[in-house]
Amino acid sequence: MTKDNPSAMKTTFDRSKKMNFLAEDLARAHMRSRLEQAQMARRAHQLAAARRLSRKAERAAAQARLALARVI
Repeated sequence: MTKDNPSAMKTTFDRSKKMNFLAEDLARAHMRSRLEQAQMARRAHQLAAARRLSRKAERAAAQARLALARVI
């Protein structure tokens, strides 16, 4: 890395640049993975909520049928 050998300096710079790019790629992959996990967790939560609401609606419909049957 002296004035006598500029190619060594360029090689070091290129390696440093590549390592920086690798670190950025790793960080991007990590964030992508975390975002996918968060989306999957949200989707699972939404499905669970939809199932709860569906069961609640089924119970309400059954109660309404029973009340109607008692009136008739």
